[in-house]
Amino acid sequence: YRFFGEPVVEACVENGASCIDISGEPQFLEGMYLKYNEKAAEKGVYVIGSCGFDSIPADMGVLYTRDKLKGTLTGVQSFLTVKSGPEGACIHDGTWKSAVYGLADQDNLRKLRKKIGYAPVPVVGAKLKRRGLVFYNREFNEYSIPFMGSDVSVVKRSQRYLHAELQETPVQYGAYVNIGGLGSVIKLMFAGILFLLLVKFSFGRKLLIKYPEFFSAGRFTKKGPTQKQMDGTSFTMTFFGEGYSEGTDPQNGKPNVKICTEVKGPEPGYVATPIAMVQAAVSLLEDAACLPKRGGVYSPGAAFSKTKLIERLNKRGVEFSVISKPE
Repeated sequence: YRFFGEPVVEACVENGASCIDISGEPQFLEGMYLKYNEKAAEKGVYVIGSCGFDSIPADMGVLYTRDKLKGTLTGVQSFLTVKSGPEGACIHDGTWKSAVYGLADQDNLRKLRKKIGYAPVPVVGAKLKRRGLVFYNREFNEYSIPFMGSDVSVVKRSQRYLHAELQETPVQYGAYVNIGGLGSVIKLMFAGILFLLLVKFSFGRKLLIKYPEFFSAGRFTKKGPTQKQMDGTSFTMTFFGEGYSEGTDPQNGKPNVKICTEVKGPEPGYVATPIAMVQAAVSLLEDAACLPKRGGVYSPGAAFSKTKLIERLNKRGVEFSVISKPE
């Protein structure tokens, strides 16, 4: 999307067509907001990015958790688990390239955000604790690390919009991924340090892009997954929410209610992503009365919070459910 996405957005806005994409690149998503939000509003069209895996499960999962809690949800942490069958799992190197270019260009993302001049999102209730770079997760009995995708920035954009435009209580959010036992941690730390060293230099980036399989220990390949690998792979995103019971002021004291929800579905990249994207497009067409009043460039949660998107996804195999509610 960084190299090829903008002409599509521009053509859609110029010609009065709404547009949905599956980008997971914050710089592209927020760059389109800066450049086309006003134009899209004038034309009455909706440009909604990140409508695939993983931002639809994350963004809509936070809203689902909020709606299922009786009271005020103030903080959520999500944990992604990807299970694969005997054939293993891998990801196409397009995602790898996005990560290479994205990490190399962090400074420009900061400058872009300064230009946009986002209003800070107020912290309601107790501040959500940030976890370490690697930590042992007792809920899953394995190690976890912060999730490197665009979820946190996408959810933050949705929460900012819902707070500013609809006066809803903003929810703090942290995203993590479960990686397994100690062996996985050692492998990942070694690969991660190498990646961060190489990504700083153009020669290093060329190596990373030329040999994704080698530098990712087989996780990313130029061929992508086989049909058997896709058939054997699934994901679960578990949300641990905390907040305040009805009638309790969130500005006083510690959270006194908890909730656990999950979103689960088939193989993320090639099966769950098209389901999410197509259902987002159907919601855009069929739930038009429930979309934001004016057009613009939106994140999924901001665009679809009042639509039937979650119901539609549930019927197509990307399932939202409550695991445990507060007594």
